[in-house]
Order: sequence, then C-alpha cells, then structure tokens
Amino acid sequence: MPQKHPQRSWLPELLAPAGSPEALTAAVAAGADAVYLAGKRFGARHYAANFSDEELRSAIDYAHLHGVRVYVTVNILVRDAELPDVARYLLWLYEIGADAVLVQDIGVASLAREVVPDLPLHASTQMTVHNREGVARAAREGFSRVVLARELTLAEIEEIARVADARGVGLEVFAHGALCYCYSGQCLLSSVIGGRSGNRGMCAQPCRKPYRLVTSEMDDLGRPKDLRRVPAKDHYLLSTRDLAIYPYLDRIVRAPVASLKIEGRMRSAEYVATVVSIYRRALDAIASGVAWSPSPDDIRDLALAFNREFTEGYILGASEIMARDRPGNRGILLGTVTGYDPRRREAAVRLAGDLMPRSGDGLAFCTNDPDRDMGTVLRGTPAVRDGTVRLNVPKPVGQGTRVFITKSADLEERAKRIMERPLRQLPLDLTVSFDDGTLCLEAMVFVHGSEPFRVRYRSDLRMEPARSRPLTRETIAEQLSKTGGTPFVVRRMEVDYPGGLFAPLGELNRVRRSFLVRVEEAVLAAHRPGPEAVSAARERIEAAVARLERPRDPYPAHRIPSVSVYTDTLEGAAAAVRGGATTVYLEPSDLPHLNEAAAICRDGGADLVWKWPAITRRRFLDAASSLLPSLYEAGIHGVMVSGMGALDAVQRAEPRMRLYGAAGLNIWNHLTAQRLTSYFQRCTASPELSAADLARLAGRIGDAPELEVIVQGNLEAMVTEDHLVVAVAGEQPGNRFMGIEDQRNRIFPIRSDSEGRTYIANAVETCLIDHLPRIAGMGIAAVAIDARGRGPRYAEEVARLYREGIDAVSRGDHGALSALKDKVKRRALGGITGGHFVRGIEE
Repeated sequence: MPQKHPQRSWLPELLAPAGSPEALTAAVAAGADAVYLAGKRFGARHYAANFSDEELRSAIDYAHLHGVRVYVTVNILVRDAELPDVARYLLWLYEIGADAVLVQDIGVASLAREVVPDLPLHASTQMTVHNREGVARAAREGFSRVVLARELTLAEIEEIARVADARGVGLEVFAHGALCYCYSGQCLLSSVIGGRSGNRGMCAQPCRKPYRLVTSEMDDLGRPKDLRRVPAKDHYLLSTRDLAIYPYLDRIVRAPVASLKIEGRMRSAEYVATVVSIYRRALDAIASGVAWSPSPDDIRDLALAFNREFTEGYILGASEIMARDRPGNRGILLGTVTGYDPRRREAAVRLAGDLMPRSGDGLAFCTNDPDRDMGTVLRGTPAVRDGTVRLNVPKPVGQGTRVFITKSADLEERAKRIMERPLRQLPLDLTVSFDDGTLCLEAMVFVHGSEPFRVRYRSDLRMEPARSRPLTRETIAEQLSKTGGTPFVVRRMEVDYPGGLFAPLGELNRVRRSFLVRVEEAVLAAHRPGPEAVSAARERIEAAVARLERPRDPYPAHRIPSVSVYTDTLEGAAAAVRGGATTVYLEPSDLPHLNEAAAICRDGGADLVWKWPAITRRRFLDAASSLLPSLYEAGIHGVMVSGMGALDAVQRAEPRMRLYGAAGLNIWNHLTAQRLTSYFQRCTASPELSAADLARLAGRIGDAPELEVIVQGNLEAMVTEDHLVVAVAGEQPGNRFMGIEDQRNRIFPIRSDSEGRTYIANAVETCLIDHLPRIAGMGIAAVAIDARGRGPRYAEEVARLYREGIDAVSRGDHGALSALKDKVKRRALGGITGGHFVRGIEE
C-alpha cells in the first residue's frame, strides 16, 4: 500500500536533504514533503555528489510525480564574471519546474526577480537573517521564505513570525543535523586558512580541528608576549554537537514555522531514509491528534545514523551546544573493554545495555585521547556470554576503553527497506463516460500543496454493441482502476455506462495506459511555466545577459583613497585621527564614549561612524535604535552595519543617518552593490575578492556606492554565540590577549563583544600597502585598517604609514612602498599576507 501522510494546514513541511540521486529516492520514499538539492554549479555543498543537468531535470520530474516539492540551491556568492551564467541557469531551473531556489547573494536575488519573477526565492541561512527587520527586508527583496539563522531561540522565532506572517513570508528552521560554529554566511575561517571558501560551498571544516586556548599580556601594539596555554581537558574547541529537536517536536510544531529542515546533503541515502522516516512518523502522529511522545527506539536510531552527541540547539535554549572532546561520530555506547588477549588479538567487552553487535557493524574504540581512537568493522556476529562479547581488534586496547557502534548493519538494512517501500501516489478521482460508444476519461488530480486540476481524455476506442457477452460496469471499473507501477492511485471512480457494449480487455488496458501517460504529462506541465511565460523570460534573459556581458565600463578616474580605521576604544579613535584617518569606525563596549569620540574626530577633521556588531539581535537593536536621534543631534552622523535588518532599523529610527556597509554584507558583484546604492554612502567589498574581481566590481559600479577595501589587520573570520573563553578558561579574559592555537602553531586572536559573543580573527595580518597604486587605479574611495584589540599605538602608527603610502602614490613615488611595507610588517601580529587580493580563493 502507498504511504499515507495526513496533512494539516498547521503542520510544517518536512524538508529533506538530497545530496545525490540515491538520497533523493530515499527522501521521497521516507515521506519528505520537499527536498533541497543542487546542480553541479552554484550550490553551497561543492563536495556533495549533486546532480548533473539531466539528473536534475529527472529529479524534479520524479519528485513532482510523487507529490514532493524541489528547492534548488543557488546559494553561493557570485562574481561579476559569473552573472551571465547564473542568469541562464535561473532560466533553465524555471523552465524545468523547480519549486523555488535558495539564494544567498543579494545580487543574484535581484537578477532572479528581473529575469524569472515567477520563480519563488528562498533566503538561504547564508544570508544570516536573525531579526524581524531582516525578514521584512527579505520580503521586500522578493523572498517568499526565509531560512533563519540557527542561533535564534524559539521565542525570537515566534516574535519574528508576526512580521513574517504579515508580509506573507514563510519561516524555515533547522530541525536535525550538523550545526555550524559560526553564524552561516559570516564565516571566513576556511577561506583565510586554506583558500576554500564556505561562501563558495568549499568549507574545509576547520572548526572540527583541534585547537588550544592561549593567553598572555600584550605589548603596546596589541600583540601577545610570553604566550601560555590555558589548561583544558578538551582540544576540539570549536566543534559543535549535532542538532536533534525530535524529542520536542510537538512543541516545535506549535510554533509558526513553515518548514522543518533536516541538514545532511553530504550524508548517505541510508542516513536520509532513517532520519526522514522518523520525523515523518512523528509529524503524522502529532497531526492525527493522538497524544505523542518521543520513542526511545527512534532516538536510538537517530543516534546510530550519525551523531556528535545531540543537542536541542539554540532554538530550544540548550545549555550545551559544544562537543569539545572529539569531532567525529559518537554512535552509541556498546560497552567497556575489560581485558585484552594479545595471542588471539581479542578484546573482552562488557555490554552496557541491550544493544548487541552483529556482523557488518562499525566499531570505535575510544580512549581519553581522540588521536588514539581506533575503528574496525565486525566480521561475523560474536556470541554473548554473561553480558560480555569478545571482539577481534587490529591492535591492543587498554582496559576501560569505551566501545561504540558507529555504523549499524541492522539500521542500514532497515533503511534499505524504507527505500524499497511503495512510493506515495497522487490520488485521482476518475469519471468514465461514453460518447456514442467512444470511451472518455476525466480525472481530477490532487497534488499536495497545489490546487487540484482536471485532465480530460477522449480515447480512440469506440466500443461496439456486444453480440453475446457485454462488458459489465464492474469489469470496466476494475480494468481502468489498475495503476500499479505508476505514480497514481484511483481514489474514487464514477462510471456512466449505458451497458451492452464490448471491447477486448487489452484495449481497455491500452487506453488506461495512454490516459495515465497523459495525466503524468499534465502533472509535470502543471509545475512548469507555460510557453508564453518561458518566451517572455527568455527575452528578459537575453537583454540581461547582453547587459552583463557588455565590456565593463572604464574604471573611474584614478582616485586617491582616504584612510579609515576600525577601533574599539576612545583612545584608539583619538590615535587614528592623529595618524591621519579621515573616518573612524568605533565599535565601543562603552556607549558613553561615542559623544566624546565624536568631538575628538570632529576636532581632527575626521568623521566618526558608530560601528554596530556583525550580529544585531533584538536586545541590541532596541537599545541602539533608541539612541540614534540624540546621537545624530550630538554630531554622530554615520552608522556601519553588517546586515539588511540592521540597515532598516537605522533608517526607521533616524532617517538622516548616513549608512556604511561592513564586510558582512558580502558584496561580490555589481548587482549587489547597485541594490545597496540607495541606502549606503559607502560599502566594504568582500575581503575574499581577488584584485581582478575587485577591479571588475569597481569598474561596474563607479562611484555609487563608494567602495572601501580592508587593507590591513587580522581579518575577522568567525562570529559565534559560543562564549569560548569563559567556557574553556572559566573566567572573563580581562585586558589580556586571548587566542586559539592550531596544530601548525598559528595563533588566531579572539575577542568578545558586550553580549559575550566570540569573534575569531585570521592568524596572519592582511597587508596591501604595496598594492596601493593598483587600488587607487581602480577608483577605490577608501582603504580601511582594522585596529580593534590592538591599542592606540597600532592605530596611530599604521594609519600614518598608510597615509604616507597614499601620499607616495599621489606623487608617483611607488618605490617608497617597499620600505613602508617593512615598517608595517614589524608592527604586525602573526606576519603579513596579501591574502585573497593576491591569490584569490580555491575553485
């Protein structure tokens, strides 16, 4: 029998990952309402199998014929040179019937609205939407759904939902799977370490590597001296647990969310089948109205499928998000080693519960040192005697070693049975009639999530009056209701039969098969745009591509950029002005200093801009917005923000305030910059852009908005809700230097904001002072130095060095830059690098 999935209007969609065709089949068989997947291009899971163009077309048809929606990820940041291909790709997705595309890049969203306005847009979690203003902005940008940041609590989601509902925007939240340590879309750590950008789907997962917390006093340039390691028993400081809201699903279902998302496009088809089927059963039970409680067997199966220890996550206010002791799959505890026989190479394991090992199970022998853990696969099912089993192991293991089942042969067999289930079939209400003996069929087709539609079919079969044995109504109904091997099931049938007619049963079967092909074609056509819509979209695409492929505009006239400095103290602001900065971005922990800093900047001929943190949740937004009118009157006329929600909060609170865009806006192409032109006076280009990409961007946008480039400092690479220093060291850092050290002895500086949020910076300073001639030649308006955490001397001296460098460029004295670079290097933390400006990112 086909699976039945009762749906209520309040029941959220169950959204499953499909990183491969096999995982798609598993998700559909397990009962997903929708899947998200990627083609070979422009998706943020570069290392998943993904789908070729032909596979993607077939996948969408396959899903639609089984009542499942398909969302395609186009959720990477896109260079200007790639925009024409993105436009063509969006048109193709529209033509083949994708139900929506997930987008991170504001420019790509703008392009989609222009060329395929009927293709629904979902805002990827990579857009870092974390407040109601961000959702309202997404609605105005044309998004019909927003995938919220994983860090939001259920209370915040419920508050945001009131705005989302009024704007007609659905909210999607993560329900199960891996958690990122950093706010998605704001992570550059993989990029700065090895050139593999998470914003391009190539994250190398540096958060799963070991680190040590280090601390020291600082010299007067903000650098550590006499570093010492902070004692800690765990070394995987950035490794998170896996999310599992299953035990609390009835509570989540009552929340105003449109979709529950299972993470896992890198996971196997068996994993997808197991996890999706468990959530499907639970949702159906809740929808049926019976009292539901989480099943211990289901919880065990979820853990066997994969877990790094489970957490209910930020969404439910978990007290523990991190799993700092080891980064890999935990499985389920099988037992503890009580002895080892070196002659037989056998370990005696005392079982911890009723879980029994069997042939094909994967086992992990875990000590207190993850580097000494060992894995093996069972060959043969061991006998259990007095609660103990003897297991062959490849090398000696010590007494007390814990043994975990990390791959269950039994679970994989059950997952395969799920994948072999009869698939959900689309119900048909069938009417059979006869017109002068000609057999006519009409079906009302019911597709989940869409309005039912009719398919009419006048066959070529004209039944003749029977000579001896006419067909009965029952025989006709029986033959025409056979839908085995098709995506359809006849739910109701009405047969208006005059009687007394005859046709061979084989002819009835032929008509039925032809009719069902017609219904299949109609179902697929219902998910695709019509010929006129496609023709109009192609005309728009041709115009857009012609514009995008036009030779880029000449660069703006050679421009001498001004110097900006980021700082976090009043003293740093004063020092930056002394060093020649004309813009100071102050991100203070003590707000009363703003007025004093404004006066210092004004007296020194500089502009003070209040820099807001990268993440602006409700408490900060409400407090900060209320201050803006009085700050404006006091002479502070600029605010720097990293998100579109913060942009709207500033505009609403004080429309006169000038806006500056931080690197967190992820400006990679001119369409993004142009979309921001009407809001921002100046925007920071993404630090992931190469010099060639930056030049192309600058050439396309001209002077609106002004473009700024970060040229010096340890780039901010992560922002996380984890209170890392307090959690590991047990105390606030005070005025000491804090950092994390990796296995190559690189030190990544860390700092905390006033809300305890942790920021991790690159271990090496960006230094582009010797590239100032090229930057000036692009028409860049300003160059920025990040001096946060480095103290006033660094802010003043490095600002002065860049001021001297710019003066040298204006004189044409490029030879002076090499000596200035040496001086900058002597003040740097961790050495210097040209970064992505010089080498780009890995592709």
